[in-house]
Amino acid sequence: MIKSKFPLFCGPSSRDLSPKARYRCMRNSLLIVMLAITLIPLSITSGLNFIQYQQLLREDSHANARWNAESARATISAYLEKLEAAITVVIDSYAFEDLSDSKKLEQIFKQLKKEHQGLVDLSVVGPDGIQSAYVGPYGGLVGKDYSDSLWFHKALTRRMYVSEVFTGFRNVPHFVVAASKKDPYSEQYWVLRASIDTETLDRFLALADTEALEDIFLINDSGKLQSASRYHGGAMDDFQLTRKPKQNDILIFEEMRGDSSFYRAVSRIQNTPWLLVLDQQGAEARKIWHSFKARLLLTLTLCFLASGGMVVWLSRFLAGKFREADETRDAILSETEHSNKLASIGRLAAGVAHEINNPLAIIGEKAGLMQDLVGLDQNFSHREKFLDQLGSLQNAVVRARTITHRLLGFARRMETSLTLVQLNEILQEVLSFLEKDAAYRNIHVILQLQENLPVIRADHGQLQQVFLNVINNAIDAIRNDGEIHITSRRENNKTVMVAISDTGPGIAPDVLKNIFEPFFTTKGNEEKKGTGLGLSITYGLVQKMGGKIEVSSEVGVGTTFIITFPVYSEGSEGESNDRA
Repeated sequence: MIKSKFPLFCGPSSRDLSPKARYRCMRNSLLIVMLAITLIPLSITSGLNFIQYQQLLREDSHANARWNAESARATISAYLEKLEAAITVVIDSYAFEDLSDSKKLEQIFKQLKKEHQGLVDLSVVGPDGIQSAYVGPYGGLVGKDYSDSLWFHKALTRRMYVSEVFTGFRNVPHFVVAASKKDPYSEQYWVLRASIDTETLDRFLALADTEALEDIFLINDSGKLQSASRYHGGAMDDFQLTRKPKQNDILIFEEMRGDSSFYRAVSRIQNTPWLLVLDQQGAEARKIWHSFKARLLLTLTLCFLASGGMVVWLSRFLAGKFREADETRDAILSETEHSNKLASIGRLAAGVAHEINNPLAIIGEKAGLMQDLVGLDQNFSHREKFLDQLGSLQNAVVRARTITHRLLGFARRMETSLTLVQLNEILQEVLSFLEKDAAYRNIHVILQLQENLPVIRADHGQLQQVFLNVINNAIDAIRNDGEIHITSRRENNKTVMVAISDTGPGIAPDVLKNIFEPFFTTKGNEEKKGTGLGLSITYGLVQKMGGKIEVSSEVGVGTTFIITFPVYSEGSEGESNDRA
């Protein structure tokens, strides 16, 4: 007996093996091939998901760093602008002689201190640089000469000046906001100065603290810290910044600290000598990344185990079926050999089709759920690609299911499942999916739902899809800052009505007449190009459930969709089935 060189595979020498060894060889071959067919694509898909999610997380971290930097910059700028405006009002309202009065200056200082936290003192400096009046905790500063101070000369040449952090005569880190005014009598400029401690900057920067934020601080162009840093020291300490942004730009780049990377966002604060530096965790350091890797590994392990178990069982099943077919063939007369072989193949195909139907159903359901979830997230960067791939997956499932149904010898028509539903409840469910997107775009949804609305007979899921499509189109039409009015009421004894109106740009009459046609879309020039099937599908679903949908629009005013359904009445057809 000649044995195969590779005992796991059935080669030409398998003809010399015993029947039992041949079928064992066949079973092993099927096992290896099906394991490769199942696990290799699974591994490739998991690897691609790993890489893609890592890229998405990096892009998200990059975007978060930019947003946090913009938010912190805006917070500090708003504080300074408010303080500058108050100082401008004071210096425009009073003359040098008025503010040189200590009592008057103290009264103004108390009012400013109530409105602006962190204000330490207020002083008036004459054209000669001598401080003529002072209100604050450092009484010894009266009469000090600031003629050689940089901030004093900067203030004289500008209407308003924000200084760098310095210690000055008080030996305490602080910065000043100074405004200058020309004296009409002496034709010389004098200065009103407000001092603010650096702890005020620390408090405002602390407002930007998030889970992913590692450090945030201010520096000047010469590399001196203007606020405290978690890793680099306190105000006035040295710090080396490798890259600086252009004016009003936010520069984001990746840096290393030890073995971990982080994103550094650097931005200039307008009308100040400061640069904002924000350090945020890199993608690989975030908890969500470690959680994703753990879940992916668990999912991959479970899939390997499940796929391996199914493949082992299926290989044994198929090998057994082949063995049964061979045994049957050997027992049949030679003149009926061909017919019996076809019958065996038919039985095999039926068994395979039956076993494939269940995983096909699971694949179809999961793909549909993923499509719904992706469809609800309008900000998902790869939304169209995911929807396209999920659509292809569902089409493949439908084609495979059709083939298996034919092999099994029967066809089953999938009809709409009609039940008793309440329109107001469906509307509330749909709005729960879309309310975050509407709130993010500053779109107000105004509900006018009639209470105790009679029930209708419709498919719950398809009715959700109808309202989801229409309301989602209204949000897309408005884009930002608008209103959506949703009204439900009973029109008469036979019908109930839902009206969905938006304050979008409206639809031109020549476009409106084609709005329910398949593949007709008005989103061709937008970033999210439409497929042209949403309203066509909606129209078909409404008609299938016995309803009617109409649309009216006025350019520059908005669009209104009116959907009507017949009221369900006792004793109507199918009532007994719904209550069974």
